[in-house]
Amino acid sequence: MAEFSAELAECGSIEVAAENLPHTAADFAALGLDGIEFAAFRTRHPRGLGSDITAMHHGNSRTEFGRVYRIDGSALFTMLDVARPLPFADAAVDWVYAEHLIEHIPLPVAVGWLREVRRVLRPGGVLRLTTPDLARYIAGYADPAGGFFARHRRRLRLMRVGPPMPERPAFMLNQIFYHYGHRWIYDEAELRHVLGEAGFAADRMRRCSFQQGARTDLAELDTVFRNDETIYLEATAD
Repeated sequence: MAEFSAELAECGSIEVAAENLPHTAADFAALGLDGIEFAAFRTRHPRGLGSDITAMHHGNSRTEFGRVYRIDGSALFTMLDVARPLPFADAAVDWVYAEHLIEHIPLPVAVGWLREVRRVLRPGGVLRLTTPDLARYIAGYADPAGGFFARHRRRLRLMRVGPPMPERPAFMLNQIFYHYGHRWIYDEAELRHVLGEAGFAADRMRRCSFQQGARTDLAELDTVFRNDETIYLEATAD
């Protein structure tokens, strides 16, 4: 997976778009931004700031913490570490999107990160989380026909992600826990738990479908190649 990430982090050009990170909502607006996508080298949202802990690189040029970069002449990117407090003011952004990030961090770190996300969202701001669905994997393991696991193996082969997947149900269940740098796998109840621990109200959480949600612009960030295994959950900040 390190090689896979390094390949994704390679780009055609890197330009410094801002010497300092935006701090307030006004700072974000001055850069044409109103939200943050985590674990995204190149966000497809036209007003989104992509972010990752891994540096993007082109030749001898590499991104560094504390600056905003324009990648390949268009997408804005900065380096962020979700294990640390976010360097933004309260109520600085309208939305946050994170696809298949939360499973890569330990549970206490996830709660701390979500608490920070809630802080930087304006009241009424939307967080959209996507992650592998533990319930889907458990159902797949219990299915004697093995339909989900067979389909998922084919998809992974096409993506060229991860090791070869043998046709063993126990392997397919274990790989979601132990491969790809995963640290904690969620079902809906576990996602609601960590969101609640972070201060989101239970009645402001909702399960969504692929590319469906409170904000079309966020839902459309969902990528099709992950939709077979994914749970989608949104939470609105008070």
